[in-house]
Amino acid sequence: MSSIHGHEVLQMMIASGESYSVASLEAAIVAQFGAAARFHTCSAENMSAGELVGFLQRKGKFIPVDAGFTTTQEKICRH
Repeated sequence: MSSIHGHEVLQMMIASGESYSVASLEAAIVAQFGAAARFHTCSAENMSAGELVGFLQRKGKFIPVDAGFTTTQEKICRH
């Protein structure tokens, strides 16, 4: 099984126009990519959906809003 880059998850968030909680983002990731999907970023690999959400949160990729958090294109690295 191939690994999905975390940027695809951030793009999914932007495209949805929704805000998320940790639980709702994990559910959306599983719905979009499947329960067995593995994820990587520029600096980490072999993460589950839950691990990826925690990683993105620690890296400051989410923007707090009244109903949870969202993200923007500016939060996606370009290297």
